Amino acid sequence: MNCITDANIGNWFSSTMEDIRNKMLFQGTAEMTETGMDWVQTHRKTVRSVLDTCSKKSKDDEIIFETIDSYKTDLENKNASLVEKRNAIAKRLSEVEGKNEQKSKIIEKIEMIRVEQAKKKELIVSQNKANKDRLKNLNKAKQVFQGRLGLEIRKIHGEKLQFIFRDINQKDSECVYTFMLRISEGGLYQIVSSDPPLDCMAHLEQRLQETNNFSAFLANVRREFLALKPE
Repeated sequence: MNCITDANIGNWFSSTMEDIRNKMLFQGTAEMTETGMDWVQTHRKTVRSVLDTCSKKSKDDEIIFETIDSYKTDLENKNASLVEKRNAIAKRLSEVEGKNEQKSKIIEKIEMIRVEQAKKKELIVSQNKANKDRLKNLNKAKQVFQGRLGLEIRKIHGEKLQFIFRDINQKDSECVYTFMLRISEGGLYQIVSSDPPLDCMAHLEQRLQETNNFSAFLANVRREFLALKPE
């Protein structure tokens, strides 16, 4: 190969090499630019895809959160309704228990009234029997004293009996000595009054209640009247 000595040829060669270098540089730059643009486009697509995915995921998350909130609200409403129903049931049970308690009290009162009435009935029967016995004693005493000792028995207002003795005052056969008697609710003889009054009448009354001997009582009363000094 011959050596290059001509200056023009050298310049040409340098210029040609420069052109080749520039072309190669331009071509490389163009390829790099094109490659960079492709990479940018690819990056943009990737970013856009990621953003779309994130956006979709965000929307899905919002839907999920909304669904959770909806379930939570529905659960709270159901719990509130359940509490209200429980309170209503508790109130109803309380009312039923109160009515049962009232029913028990009413039944207890009815039973007490029944027992009390039974006792009163038994007492009335006992008093009636005692009164019948006393009436027999009174009738017996009346028969004895009316014919022999001039005794008269009258029933007056207020369920009282008046006993009238005659033939006490020998100076005045028309002079009468009286006392009034009644039978209490307890079936006891009670002296209401005496004319003329006898200081020992309370003692005679007590003896009558103790012995229930009415004939002896009348005899003792007549004896006390006889013991009084005539006016």
